Amino acid sequence: MKFLFVFVALFAMALAAPSDDVVLKYDSDNIGVDGYNYAYETSNGIAAQEAGTLKDIGDEHALNVQGSYSYTAPDGQHISVTYIADENGFQPEGAHLPVAPVA
Repeated sequence: MKFLFVFVALFAMALAAPSDDVVLKYDSDNIGVDGYNYAYETSNGIAAQEAGTLKDIGDEHALNVQGSYSYTAPDGQHISVTYIADENGFQPEGAHLPVAPVA
């Protein structure tokens, strides 16, 4: 029991430790009309951007989103993903992602 308490206490301290990562860039435009967009970049190499618009599909509305994100994985590999999310679902693309065979 003592070991579990010590482990939880050390884990909590590690999570609370200050980070040296700094937000280098942050842009956002979301006033609730004609869609939204945002972009950010941090000093540790994480970056993301996304833009969304409302699309009319007959009597329905769907959110049409395009974006990307990138970061460095723990093994040192640079991960970069671009995506579209619309009435057809989430459709990511990236060099590290598997691709379905052509039928």
